[in-house]
Amino acid sequence: MKKTFLLALFLTIAISSMSQRRIGGNLVYGTEIEEIGIGAVGEFFFNDNLAIAPSFNYYFAEDPVSFWELNANINYYFSESGAVSAYALGGLNLARVSVDLGPFGESSDTELGLNLGAGANFDVGDSIIPFAELRFVLSDFDQAVFAFGVKFPLN
Repeated sequence: MKKTFLLALFLTIAISSMSQRRIGGNLVYGTEIEEIGIGAVGEFFFNDNLAIAPSFNYYFAEDPVSFWELNANINYYFSESGAVSAYALGGLNLARVSVDLGPFGESSDTELGLNLGAGANFDVGDSIIPFAELRFVLSDFDQAVFAFGVKFPLN
C-alpha cells in the first residue's frame, strides 16, 4: 500500500511539472474485432517534441463478448508549429477480451503487445485540438486501430 501511494504521488508530481498537458476523448475502430469504441486519451509533454500518451479504449462488441485496451505510448512530434502537427508513436498495449458463458462463468484472455503508428493534431484554435491516429498493435490480438477525437489543453 505504501509503495502504491508513493508511486501515485511521484506520478502526480511528475505529470503536474510537465510543460504541456492535454486530455480528451476519441472514437476508435479496430480491424480485428471489427467494432467501434470510445476512449479517453492524455498527452503529457517532456519537451516540445516528446510526450507520453496514455489511453483507454472500450469497444462495443456484441454480447456476450467484452473487449478493452490500455495503451502507454510515446509520441514524437516532428513539428509543433503550423496547421498540422504530425507525430510518430510507439508503446505498449494491454488488451483483454472476455466472453460471458452464462451459468458456466466467464472465459477471458489478456495479451501484452506493441503499438507502432502515426498521428496528427489539427490547429483550429487554443481551446480544442482535433486529432487522427492510426496505429498497429502487434500481439496475439493483432489489429490496426483508427482513432479520431479531440484533446483539450490543461495549461
